Amino acid sequence: MDRYGERNKMLAYVYNSDRNFVLKDVPYPRPKIDSIVIKVNICSICGTDFRTYIYGNKKITPPRVVGHEVCGTIDKVGKNIKGFYTGDRVAVAPAIGCGECYMCVKGYTNMCSNLKTIGFQYDGGFAEYMEIPGSAFKMGNVYKLSNLIEDQEAALVEPIACVINAQEFLKIKKGDYVAIFGSGFIGCIHAELAFVKGAEKVIIIEMVKNRADVALKLLKPVGEIQMINPINDNTVEEMRKLTGGRGIDVAITACSSGKAQEDAIKISAKRGRISLFGGIVGEARGFIDSNEVHYKELSVYGAHASTPLQNKTAIEWISNRNLKVKKYISRIYPLNNIVEAFEAIKNENIMKAIIKT
Repeated sequence: MDRYGERNKMLAYVYNSDRNFVLKDVPYPRPKIDSIVIKVNICSICGTDFRTYIYGNKKITPPRVVGHEVCGTIDKVGKNIKGFYTGDRVAVAPAIGCGECYMCVKGYTNMCSNLKTIGFQYDGGFAEYMEIPGSAFKMGNVYKLSNLIEDQEAALVEPIACVINAQEFLKIKKGDYVAIFGSGFIGCIHAELAFVKGAEKVIIIEMVKNRADVALKLLKPVGEIQMINPINDNTVEEMRKLTGGRGIDVAITACSSGKAQEDAIKISAKRGRISLFGGIVGEARGFIDSNEVHYKELSVYGAHASTPLQNKTAIEWISNRNLKVKKYISRIYPLNNIVEAFEAIKNENIMKAIIKT
C-alpha cells in the first residue's frame, strides 16, 4: 500500500522479453480518465494461451500480462466513463477495433487493420487486477453482466463467440453431415451449435482417447456423436463408411494441425464448406490441395476472433440456458498455481482450466 492506503503492487503472470513466463509482483494499474480497473474474478486459459506457454508468440508485445477470457468486478472508474460504476460485474470482448478502418466501418471489427487485443497489446486477465482501456468502451466491447450468468460462465463467452463467428460462414442446416477435428472445448461447442442448427450427423476426429471419452460424455445430452481415432483408423476411409460415400457437408478444424486441414479437404463432399478454425504454430503452408478445392467446388473459410455483437449473442445464449457450459470446466486454480494449470493441460489434456484470483 502507498501512503494513501492505495494498493501499489499485485500478482500477475507475465510473458517476458525472453519469451518465457514468470509469476511476479507488478504495479497495480491506475485508471485513465477514459478507462476502468477491474478486480479479476475469473480468467480461463484458451488454446492460444497454451500455445504461447509452449512455443512463445511473436504477436504478443512483451512484457505482457496474458489472458483474455476474463470476467471481473469494477474497482476503479475513470472520470469520463459513463454508465459503469464501482461494483458492476463486467466482461470484455478482447479484440478491439479502431472504429475507423474499412473493416470496422463494415462492422467486422475483428478484422480491423489496427486491431489491438487484451493479452496481446493490452495487459490481460492473469492478474489480480486489470485495466480495460478506453478504446474498449468506445467500440462497445465491455458488457455489464446480470445475475443470470455466473463468473465461470462469463469467462467462456469469448471462445463461444469465436465459434459463432466461424459458424456464420458455414451456414449449417438441417440434414448436414458435420465433421470436427478436435474434441476440446472449442470442438465441443462447435458440435453443440451444429446440433442446434439441425445437423443430422456430427462426427469428431480425436486422437487422444481420454479426451474423446470426456467429450462423448459431455455431449451425450445434446446429440449422438460418432468418434474417429485417426491413430487407429484411416480417417478418410472411416468417413466414407459413416457417410455412405457422400462425404462431409461441413468440416471444422478445431485444433492446431496441418494434417487436420489436409484431411478436411479429402473428406468434404462436393460443394462442402470448410472452416480452418485452429491456427497453426509456425509455417502453415502446403496443407490445402487447391485442385480438390477447384474440382469439388469447396468453400474454405478462415475464422479469427469475434465481434462485440457475437459476444453479446454468446452472453444471451448462456443466460437463457440455451447453452449449458459449466460442465466443460475441468478445474479451477488460484493464480498462485497457474503453472500447475498449464501443466495439467499439457500432461492430462483437461478440457478447460479456469484461473480464479
